[in-house]
Amino acid sequence: MILYINTAQNNFIEIGIKNKSKFVARKKIKSNRTQAEKLLPAIEKLLKANKLKLSGLGGIAVENNGGSFTSLRIGVVTANALGYALNLPVSGSGGKAKIVKTGQRNFKVIEPIYDKEPEITAKKDRAYRVCG
Repeated sequence: MILYINTAQNNFIEIGIKNKSKFVARKKIKSNRTQAEKLLPAIEKLLKANKLKLSGLGGIAVENNGGSFTSLRIGVVTANALGYALNLPVSGSGGKAKIVKTGQRNFKVIEPIYDKEPEITAKKDRAYRVCG
C-alpha cells in the first residue's frame, strides 16, 4: 500500500491509500492555510479507518509540483520525513529528487517544484519610503 499526500493548494488536503495505481481510500479535508496542523492527524485517522499502520506501508507518493509555496512544502517535507523515518521509498509527481547520503544509507529526497516565485520573496511596490 502507498500513502498519497497532496497539499499543493492552500485550502484543502487530499490524502489516500493506493494499491498499485488504484485508490482504495481517499479523503479531502478543508484546511484554509492549516495543512501543517491537520495533515498528520488526518493521515493517522485514514490509516486507522482502513486498519493499516505506518509500518505496513510500502511507500509514499506526494504531489510536488505547482500550487501554493508553503502548502506544497508541507506535503513534501512530511512525505520525506515519514519516508526517512520508516525507510520507505518516496516518489513525487514532478519527478524531481536527489540522493542524500545520511550516515550509512542513501535516501532519495523529493524536492518541491514551484510554478512561480513565492510571495515571501516577491518584490512589492511600495507607496512609501523607509528612512534610515
